[in-house]
Amino acid sequence: MRRQWFLVLGILAALGAGGWAMVRFAGHTAIGVGQVAPEFTAKNLTTGKKVSFDSTYRGDVTLVNIWATWCDPCKEEIPAMDSVFQALGPRGFRIAAVSIDRGGEAVVKQFAKDYGITFDVLHDPSGDIEKIFQTTGVPESFLINREGRIVRIMLRGYTWNSPASRRVIEELLAAPAS
Repeated sequence: MRRQWFLVLGILAALGAGGWAMVRFAGHTAIGVGQVAPEFTAKNLTTGKKVSFDSTYRGDVTLVNIWATWCDPCKEEIPAMDSVFQALGPRGFRIAAVSIDRGGEAVVKQFAKDYGITFDVLHDPSGDIEKIFQTTGVPESFLINREGRIVRIMLRGYTWNSPASRRVIEELLAAPAS
């Protein structure tokens, strides 16, 4: 009798998880390597203007990083991201770091100042970008080539200034735009 209840509870949990996933990702194509990066908009905290991925970053090698100021792995990877941006930014490498902080943009601006961030810091307090990119947490990063296709997805913190990462980004920068 006890096994039957565990089976029933397991089935109910699976149905609940499936229903949650259907609601969360309804209308969205699965995000994966090789897919075209989805369009999104967020506020650029330097200019104060809304920017669109397609009009601002499409055609460039871009790292889209979804993060938050309260996230410890985010705090660890930001200096590595800035290092690789300073080295490869002059060659056309872009970073769109989209904060999902809901506490207001002043917190995000202060964080960017404290960390000396030189790449684009965007803000999406609605969290729409989490749905669009189907994230499961922060940080999550999507390396996108000039054609707008996702070539790498990194879950959690990552050392973006490692020799291997730099090599991948340099190869993408050297590839001709189609």
